[in-house]
Amino acid sequence: QVQLVESGGGLVQAGGSLRLSCAASSHIFSFSSMGWYREAPGKQRELVAMLSNGGATNYADSVKGRFTISRDNTQNTIFLQMDNLKPEDTAVYYCIARRTIKDYWGQGTQVTVSS
Repeated sequence: QVQLVESGGGLVQAGGSLRLSCAASSHIFSFSSMGWYREAPGKQRELVAMLSNGGATNYADSVKGRFTISRDNTQNTIFLQMDNLKPEDTAVYYCIARRTIKDYWGQGTQVTVSS
């Protein structure tokens, strides 16, 4: 069973930064891609950023230029560096790992940005 453990969420003022981590129990190259989604109160879960096995990245328009997704293959961990945070970035952030037949989700980590 694949486990994804997120960390790094918290409370930060607008303009600040946070770095989220997601540690996988399987080698990250066993997944076709890994990334981050977020879910704000009353809203649908939405894509934030994805990183493919080959290194291609995909970002939501709302975070382009502010967020950066990366990985450490030796630690089986992906990261989301979030800079210039805005109150509208407040949400629970979920790590996702994709295989052809199944998606795996982490438990989520809360990010709150105060104005």
